[in-house]
Amino acid sequence: MIGGTLARYLSIRFARTILATFAGVFTLIFTVDLVETLRRSGDTPAATGPLLAWLSFLHTPTVAEQALPFAVLFGAMISFLGLSRKLELVVARAAGVSVWQFLAPPLAVVVVIGIVSVALYNPVSAAMKQRADAIEAKLFGSGGQSSGAAGLWLRQKSVDGQAIIHADGVADSGATLSKVTVFAFDKDGTFTERIDAASAALHDGFWRLEQAEVVTPGLETQSAATYLLATTLTLGEVSQSYMAPETVPFWSLSPLAEQIERAGLDATGYRLRYQVLIARPLMLMAMVLVAASFSLRFFRMGGVGFMVSGGVTAGFVLYVATKLVSDLGGAGFVSTPVAGWSPAVVGCLFGVLVLLHQEDG
Repeated sequence: MIGGTLARYLSIRFARTILATFAGVFTLIFTVDLVETLRRSGDTPAATGPLLAWLSFLHTPTVAEQALPFAVLFGAMISFLGLSRKLELVVARAAGVSVWQFLAPPLAVVVVIGIVSVALYNPVSAAMKQRADAIEAKLFGSGGQSSGAAGLWLRQKSVDGQAIIHADGVADSGATLSKVTVFAFDKDGTFTERIDAASAALHDGFWRLEQAEVVTPGLETQSAATYLLATTLTLGEVSQSYMAPETVPFWSLSPLAEQIERAGLDATGYRLRYQVLIARPLMLMAMVLVAASFSLRFFRMGGVGFMVSGGVTAGFVLYVATKLVSDLGGAGFVSTPVAGWSPAVVGCLFGVLVLLHQEDG
């Protein structure tokens, strides 16, 4: 077994390189986002320099989280090449340390990093992203946000029966909807009326629809300045229903998916995001194994550029495969556990296969 002193040395050095690489990526993302935010601000009077810098800082963690696997890949390659260049890898091999013993400390480090990134970093970055969206709405006077090309869809139950609500826009964290269409059904599931309204405001136990037109089968269309629609929805349920899966904290993903499914809507995106986050430690292990497959060669044998290019290419291919499988999972062609875990499993198997070929022939 590898000695405790060597294991601690490798772990500390590897962790420092990974964190330094991630800090560099974080800084680069912050700089690019700040430039874009300054461009968007234009002549906005309230857009001061410190406020825009704070806004960019709130944006950065969510984007940087997506780049974490690449930070691990590049950090691992830098660490392995550094050990090879200083002949530390050669000495370890001469002392009888196998590649699997040598890789145990780095793999343990990335598992810890993966767990911390999911359990702590992800909820913090999601909260910062939501705070940034609120500041943008006030700063740039957008008054709300779009809920996507398909708009916002809600399904609710009340004392009057069921209703399906569609809105083109959302404001005030879901308390106000714009361009609203309601399809109302009675308790037996029979369609009763359609309501088109310019806006809807959520109150305790009811929606207040403004400038509404009510279409009832067999009757003429009626107009109403105000129309009250009973509901059991809360502000929290409405606000969570239009949040993108990437902006939902890890600890809220599973309860939110169950809530959306109870409402009769598709929660595949949230289920997939949950599986991807759970599989993140294994994905980071796959990146370390891929980096080791291209970076453990003796430095003085040459071909370093080719090795680095091969590692970057392999990481990029793994990323593309991850996106492809995620899209298939989001579309329902494969199950969410398969879509979330298969890229990490395939990446680990690829790294192990290459290392077995290199080390054990």
